[in-house]
Amino acid sequence: MSNKICKEDGNHFLKRKVGIRWQRKILIICEGKKTEPNYFRKFPNYKREVIIEVKGKGYNTISLVDEAIKKRQEAMEKGEPYNEIWCVFDKNSFSNSNFNSAIQKAEANRIETAYSNEAFELWYLLHFIYFDSAITRDDYIIKLKKYLGGYKKDDINMYGKLINKQDNAIKNTIKLFSKYSRINPAKNNPSTTVHLLVERLNEYLGIR
Repeated sequence: MSNKICKEDGNHFLKRKVGIRWQRKILIICEGKKTEPNYFRKFPNYKREVIIEVKGKGYNTISLVDEAIKKRQEAMEKGEPYNEIWCVFDKNSFSNSNFNSAIQKAEANRIETAYSNEAFELWYLLHFIYFDSAITRDDYIIKLKKYLGGYKKDDINMYGKLINKQDNAIKNTIKLFSKYSRINPAKNNPSTTVHLLVERLNEYLGIR
């Protein structure tokens, strides 16, 4: 049986076939409507027993976690529970308490987080260099334009443009994250845990 990939409302999922028992079902809910979803939707799936749903909601940190909790409950009520749910969000201009509370609420409700402080573009930049200075989102974009020869937030090809440097990004991210205590993520600037989700997808989808 083939695993036909379908699209619905901008989200990717695998069409279920009679007789197939799916072993993994993962939901990724992104704060951004384009940048993060466009990146994660490009991960190739070599395993038909894995379903990845990516949603760009445009909600803020805590509201995004609340949406994840809601989606998990809805899926359970339908008898189609998710094995994992991930929230992808940035610190940006949100208060320290808001950002930390979102992470804490997610942990308390068994929701995984792939957060970035300040912005998701830090993950992109770490593909090229190790970087540990606190800068704004606009500054990240300036630097990415230098390394990429141009950068657009809604670029649907970022995964392909960066895949050859992904190992370097993971190494740099781990090195950066090792500098910090996990007690107060809002003060760990710059930092990101996007590599955790990337490594998980690679594992589940049979990419490496």
